[in-house]
Amino acid sequence: MLTLKVITENKQSVIDRLAKKHYDATVIIAEVLDTDAKRKTAQQQLDSNLAEVNNLSKSIGQLMKEGKKDAAEAMRQAVSKAKEANAQLEADMKEAEKKLTELLCQIPNLPHESVPTGKHAEDNVTEKTGGVMPELGANPLPHWELAKKYDLIDFELGVKIAGAGFPVYKGQGARLQRALINFFLDNARDAGYLEVQPPYVVNADSGYGTGQLPDKEGQMYHCNADDLYLIPTAEVPVTNIYRDVIVDEKDLPIKNTAYSACFRREAGSYGKDVRGLNRLHQFDKVEIVRLDTPEHSYQSLQEMVDYVQSLVDKLELPWRILRLCGGDMSFTSALTFDFEVYSAAQQRWLEVSSVSNFESYQANRLKCRYRDADKKTQLVHTLNGSALALPRIVAALLENNQTPEGIKIPKALVPYTGFDLIK
Repeated sequence: MLTLKVITENKQSVIDRLAKKHYDATVIIAEVLDTDAKRKTAQQQLDSNLAEVNNLSKSIGQLMKEGKKDAAEAMRQAVSKAKEANAQLEADMKEAEKKLTELLCQIPNLPHESVPTGKHAEDNVTEKTGGVMPELGANPLPHWELAKKYDLIDFELGVKIAGAGFPVYKGQGARLQRALINFFLDNARDAGYLEVQPPYVVNADSGYGTGQLPDKEGQMYHCNADDLYLIPTAEVPVTNIYRDVIVDEKDLPIKNTAYSACFRREAGSYGKDVRGLNRLHQFDKVEIVRLDTPEHSYQSLQEMVDYVQSLVDKLELPWRILRLCGGDMSFTSALTFDFEVYSAAQQRWLEVSSVSNFESYQANRLKCRYRDADKKTQLVHTLNGSALALPRIVAALLENNQTPEGIKIPKALVPYTGFDLIK
């Protein structure tokens, strides 16, 4: 969440920048400042009263020594009343602090100055394109038909076991999944990321720390009995490794990678865009997470974008990078680049990665700081990216590489699959 310092010192700038996300912050910023003023007033009054109680308490002892019992008793009563007033002031402060936190949680992160103006995905800006568009024969098959033809994925069996959006991978389809996971993890390790294996469930504090709660609880699967949430991405548990932690500046940037299954309710999703692997409730993904200093975080972001580009290049997929406009960005992001690969049979672009800098927005919720050379503590910047999400990568690989003989496997993947052709 935004810090009070940023809001109080840059009120109009905060309002103007949030307008790029199509969020009118005028009313809530005024409420934040009013609540903070009430909190400060209560704090000042409490500090004054505590000082007065301290002085009165000292005077009581002196009056007793002088034998002035009536005056001492009157002062005791004054101290008792002051303590009652202090208890109310403390309650008022706690209430104001609670309300302040609730208000701050409702305010999105500020978009970076380079974020394009726009409301919808159509307004995103294409930064870069690469790869070669495949030339397929007549009537190419979409991946859900290829999956059935080659017995790779059983969507109907998944419906029987769990419901729509939970496919069962079989044979070479299962081996392709495992190959991609290992391929992505090995590449991340070679790029300097430390692999971790996180839990697939998190508590509410972890969801709050990375911004999924209280904003997106309706999109997460909740285990009611234990009050735990199935993770929508490994970003959540991995970033929360550093909740309530102070790291040394010399250790930054911190680079982690993790494979996990991801669980998303995707409430309200329907139509052609959700067919096959296009949108699932459970899917596999390898994530990369970084912690860095504010001065270096945008260099880290560019390095992450370049790294994801290297992956889609190795997979020989046609790709494009989009700089997201204000209206298409997430609640917590300051700047996001989406990667899309082209699906030849569907004749559409499929998002396979989002790479984002959250600046200090998550870190303020996580209370994640670093100690600089002057021994002062500052909030880190957090970044993350998909590297990569498997379903749409698999969809594009199957569709783009179909031939009369079978489905070709990109050369970089062959050592991992153990076969170069699905047939």
